[in-house]
Amino acid sequence: MKVVVVGGVAGGASAAARIRRLDESAQIVIFERTAYISYANCGLPYYIGGEITEKSDLTLQTPKSFWDRFRIDVRVLHEVTAINTEKKSVTVKNLSTGQIFEESYDKLVLSPGAKSARPDLPGIDMDRVFTLRTVEDTLRIKDFIDTSRPKTATVVGGGFIGVELAENLTEQGIKVTIIEYADHLLAQLDSDMACQVHSQLRKHGISLMLKSAVACFKERDGMIITKTADGAEVASDMVIMSVGVVPDTAIAKSAGLKLGIKGSITVNDKMEASVPDIYAVGDAVEVKNFITGAAALISLAGPANKQGRIAADNICGGDSRYNGSHSSSVLKIFDMTVASTGINESVARAMGIDFEYVMLSPMSHASYYPGGSVITMKVLFDKNSAKLLGAQIIGSDGADKRVDVIATAIRGGLSACDLAELELSYAPPYSSAKDPVNMAGFMIENIITGKVKQAHFEEIPSLRKDDTAFLLDTRTKTEVAAGSPDGFINIPVDELRERINEIPKNKTIYVMCQSGLRSYIACRILSQLGYDCYNFAGGYRCYNIQKKEIYEASAAYPCGMEKSFQTQ
Repeated sequence: MKVVVVGGVAGGASAAARIRRLDESAQIVIFERTAYISYANCGLPYYIGGEITEKSDLTLQTPKSFWDRFRIDVRVLHEVTAINTEKKSVTVKNLSTGQIFEESYDKLVLSPGAKSARPDLPGIDMDRVFTLRTVEDTLRIKDFIDTSRPKTATVVGGGFIGVELAENLTEQGIKVTIIEYADHLLAQLDSDMACQVHSQLRKHGISLMLKSAVACFKERDGMIITKTADGAEVASDMVIMSVGVVPDTAIAKSAGLKLGIKGSITVNDKMEASVPDIYAVGDAVEVKNFITGAAALISLAGPANKQGRIAADNICGGDSRYNGSHSSSVLKIFDMTVASTGINESVARAMGIDFEYVMLSPMSHASYYPGGSVITMKVLFDKNSAKLLGAQIIGSDGADKRVDVIATAIRGGLSACDLAELELSYAPPYSSAKDPVNMAGFMIENIITGKVKQAHFEEIPSLRKDDTAFLLDTRTKTEVAAGSPDGFINIPVDELRERINEIPKNKTIYVMCQSGLRSYIACRILSQLGYDCYNFAGGYRCYNIQKKEIYEASAAYPCGMEKSFQTQ
C-alpha cells in the first residue's frame, strides 16, 4: 500500500507516523510546501517574544528524523498542485528546482491546513505588514525586530495569535495596539469574561481599539499608518495581520471533492472525503460541534492530531471514529490564564438553546493556605436538561485544571448537576475540600431544583424603574463604602433576620453580595419566609469588573463606546 500525505504539520505528520506503526510495509510519502514539518504553530509567538530561544525548538521533527525513526519519505518545499482522482495521482511541484512530476497513491491524506486571512485592503502588501502562520513567517518577523528595532506595533485581530503576539511584542519593549472588529477580544469568551482580558492587557500598556474595522494601510514619515473605517489612524513601525484563518482547499475544490463551510473539506466520522480512498484532517476539514451537532471549523492542534490518528487507523483497516470537538483551549496572557471549553452565550443563543449560567469567584486553593488567588468561572448549561454546554475560566492559577475537568465531563456525557458529585483530589496547596468545579455543580443543582432563582446585571437599569422590585445588597458596610450600585439598600446578610421587617413583602427582592454566596444564603432565608427573590449571578465583583471595562474603554476611546453599563 502506498500512502501520499499532503501537508506535514499536525494532522499529516500524525497520520503518517500512525500508519507506519500499524503497517511496517506501507510506502509513505509526505509532501510539505514549506521548509519545515511537524512544527509547533502554537509556539511561534513565543519565539518572537524570546521565551523560546532556539529556532530548532520550533520543529518537533525533521525529514531526516522522520526517515530514521519511521522510514517515511518526507519532501519539504514540495507543493501538491492538483489531484487526479481517476488516475489516483497527485501533481507535485518541487519549489527548489521548479520540476513538476506526478506521484501515484493507493490512499491519499489531505492535511493542507489553513492560511492566514488577508482581506483585500489597500496597502496590505507592504513589506512591514506581516502575517503569522508558518515558521517562515515567524523568522521574517523575528528578523525584522532584531534588525530594525521597532518601537511600536499594530496587531489587527484579537484572537489567540493576536493576543499572544501582543504579549510577546510587549515583552520585547514594543508598544502595541490591538485593533479588533468585534466588541471584545477572544471570540470563545463572552463579553462579561473578556473584560478581564481587556483589563489585563491595558495594565501591561497595550492599547485596545474595539469595534474598529481596518480600511487601509499607508506609509507616512517612515511609519505604517493603519486607518480604520471611522477615520481613526494608528501609526506604528510594523503591522501584524491576525484576523483568522481560512481552509486552504484549492486543490480539493479543483478535484471535485465536496466542500462545506468556508470551503472546508467535508468528511464523515472516519475522516473520509467524498471521493473514495481520500481522507482529510486538520484545519482544512469541516467537523461536527460535539455539543450542538452543527458543522464547525475548529483550528486546534489537539483535534488535528486525533483526526490524523483516526484517518490512519481506517486506512489500515480499522474502524475509528471522530465524534466532534468542543474546542477546549487555554491561553497565557502575562500572569493570567484564560481557559474555555464548549460553547458560549452567543453560540447557545444562535442555536436557540434555552440556557442559563452560573458565575463564581472561588479561590484557586484552600483560602487558609498561602498563595491562593481568585479564579472567575462561568459555566453554561441547558435549563431544561441540565446538559453541560461550556465553561470559561480566568485566573492566575488553577484555571487550566478546572476547565479540563469540565471538558472531560462534557465528553463523558455528565450533566451540569453531576459536577457536584465529582470526587476530585484535595490538599490545601492545590484545591479546597469543595473544589470550584464542585461548587459550580452545587450552584447549578440549586437552580435546576428551584432552590434559587437568578438575575443578571443587564437587568439592573430596568429594575431600578420597576416599582415592584426591591434591590438588596447583603455585603458589609465596609464593602459597600468601597463601591455599590445605585438604588440598592444595604442590609448585611448577618443582620438580615433581625431586620426582616425592612424588606417589603409585596415586592420581588433582587439580592447582591460580593461573589454570589452570601446573596444565595440571603435568598434561602427570604424564600423560606415567603419572599419572592432572585440572586444576582456573579455578585458585585463581576458587576464591577464589567463597569470598569466600560470606564477604561471610554477613557481610551470616548467616541463610539457602548453605554449600556454607564447608567448602572
